[in-house]
Parts: sequence; structure tokens; C-alpha cells
Amino acid sequence: MKINQVVFKSKDEFLNKIHDIDFAGFDVHFLFADKLYLADLDIQQVIDLKFKNEVLMGCSTAGEISLKNFEESSLNITSVKFKNARVKKCAITLDETKDSFKAGEHLAQQLLEEDLKQVFVLSEGIHVNGTYLVDGLNSVLKNDINVSGGLAGDNAEFLKTYVADMNNQFVSDCISAIGIYGSDIHSGSGSYGGWDSFGIDRIVTKSKDNVVYEIDGKPALELYKFYLGDMSKDLPGSALFFPLEMRESEDSELLVRTILGINESENSLTFAGNIPEGAFVRLMKTNVNRVIDAAEKAANLIDELIIDDAKLVLMVSCVGRKLVLKQLTQDEVEAVTSSFSDETVFAGFYSYGELSKLKGNHACNLHNQTMTLTAISES
Repeated sequence: MKINQVVFKSKDEFLNKIHDIDFAGFDVHFLFADKLYLADLDIQQVIDLKFKNEVLMGCSTAGEISLKNFEESSLNITSVKFKNARVKKCAITLDETKDSFKAGEHLAQQLLEEDLKQVFVLSEGIHVNGTYLVDGLNSVLKNDINVSGGLAGDNAEFLKTYVADMNNQFVSDCISAIGIYGSDIHSGSGSYGGWDSFGIDRIVTKSKDNVVYEIDGKPALELYKFYLGDMSKDLPGSALFFPLEMRESEDSELLVRTILGINESENSLTFAGNIPEGAFVRLMKTNVNRVIDAAEKAANLIDELIIDDAKLVLMVSCVGRKLVLKQLTQDEVEAVTSSFSDETVFAGFYSYGELSKLKGNHACNLHNQTMTLTAISES
């Protein structure tokens, strides 16, 4: 594998230097950037010119990861050339289907071939139902195909996110995915949180998909505001500090769900993934040390799963972790990068949701508040 990475920290730097860089001959380019770059017409025109006929996977972020560093207000491009493997991209917009399950199903059907090894997904981050998106992918793809990715961010504003469509235009209603094919490809993904639940189990008594109306028979938003106290005035952003732990039944897998929006008139909470009626939920909290330790554990999971040394690690971490860590966010990134060889290249972003298998399980899941890693190598 050949990998080239460039980072730009201002619009002027991008416009002045991008023309001197040759992006031809690579199989795929990963572009992660602050949304201010992607909404800029001058930058979009240059992207159109430089990446015409190229496979471009990219999205807006709540923070960027490149060159083993955490960045904000940057644009990074990581270009990958495989020795023998091939890459295929497909995309769908929310205008084509409002059904997140059908969107995932469509993407998976477009990518499914006998030698498919890895699917990496980037999705619009606010209006897509992440649970149904993953369910749609899982309904088509075999268990031995690694599926991972993330939901785009917009710096915790929760207004508009961007994903590169089939024409490499960054639009606000897109879900895109690539498939990586070939017997020489080895990949693995892992996810770890580091958040602790507290209080008693509560039961979701009224919900529809990813909108929760009542918990223990009480208005969900009202109950949540009670727990947040003074921080409730900063909702929905402050909810990133207190996600919910969710179990669909007493014996089911624990998942974390983050609030994406609130509805004052309905007293409801909208989450990144589904929370069915009858589910058990608890509030969660964390601290800096737990978050950083969890990032290292995610890296250790990858080390157990991948056959050869990882050449590329795609990192997707939740924006809630960045808000907890603040100036220590770099420590989380270093906890991951220090677990791999010096030759490994890292790229990624802070997200509104993470897609990954959990601790090596076969099915991909939607996660929140995790550090999720996808490691890829080629023999």
C-alpha cells in the first residue's frame, strides 16, 4: 500500500498549495474537514477540478485527525493506492429515499461482490436513522465482511452536515460507501467507550424509532432536564455529556445512545439510533482518564483482530468525547497512535455516530460516545 497525506489549516493555504499536489493514480482519497471548507464555493470548485474521475470519500466533522494529531478547522486528505486490491464507491441521497434501512440495503447491494472485504460508510449526521442504516447494511452483507464508518458532524451545532456524493460534491443529504475488494486485503474494526452508567434502570414506556416520548411514564425531556439541572439550558449540546445506556432486553448487548435533538412541544428526545419501547435505559457519565483509557482499549482490540501490521487506521471518535476531553483530546489520539507501528498512517474525524463491530462480534452496530477504529493492511 502506498499512502500520502496532506493537511491544510486555512482556506488560503489550501488554495495556494493544492494545485502543486498530484492526486492521480490513487485508488481512493479520504477527505475530512471543518464544514466551513466544504460549504465554500471556491474550495468546491478546486475539489471538482483535482478529483474529477477520482474516488473521493469525505465528510464534514466536529474535529479532524491526521498526522497523529487532533486538529480543528482543518482539511486533510489521505490518498491510498493498493497493490492489487480495487475500490468501488456508491452513494444515495435522502431525496432518493427517506427510509434509512432501504438506503443501507441499497448501498450494500451495490457493493456486494464475492471478493468484498471491507465496507466503509460515511453518512449525513443529523437526519439519518443510524440504527436502520446499519440494519439495512447487515441485511445484505455477509458476516465475514467488515463494515465500519461514521456519521458526519458540524462542530456540535447540529444544523447541517456534508458528505461527498458520486460527483464529489459535498451535499447535506448524502450517504456514501466504498467497498474494498481482493484476497490480499485484511481489515478489522473495534469500538470502545469508557462511559459508566449510574442510577437505576428505567424503562422506555413510549417511543417511536429514535424518538423517545416517555420514560417510566414521565415525559422524557422533562426527566432529562431534571438530571441535567443548570446544563439543561444548553440542550441539545449539553446532552453529549450524559448519553444513555440502552438494552433492548435484560440479556441484550449494551449500546450507548446520544441525543441529537429535543422537541419542547412534545417533551421528546431524538437520538442517533433507535430506542424501542420496553428498553432499559440509564444515564451515563465519564471522566478524562476513562475516555483516554478506552481509546487505548479500542486500539488493543484492533491489534487482536488484524492479521498483518495495519498500514492505515481510520479513526472515528464521538464529538461528546472531545467535549469531555477539551484540551486533552490530543491525549486520546496519542493513546491510539502509540499502539501501532511508526509506519501506520492515521486519518479520521469526530462524529455524530460510529459504525463498527463491537469487540469482534459479527454484526456491525451503531455506537455513540466511542472511539472506533478501522485498520486495513494488504499482504
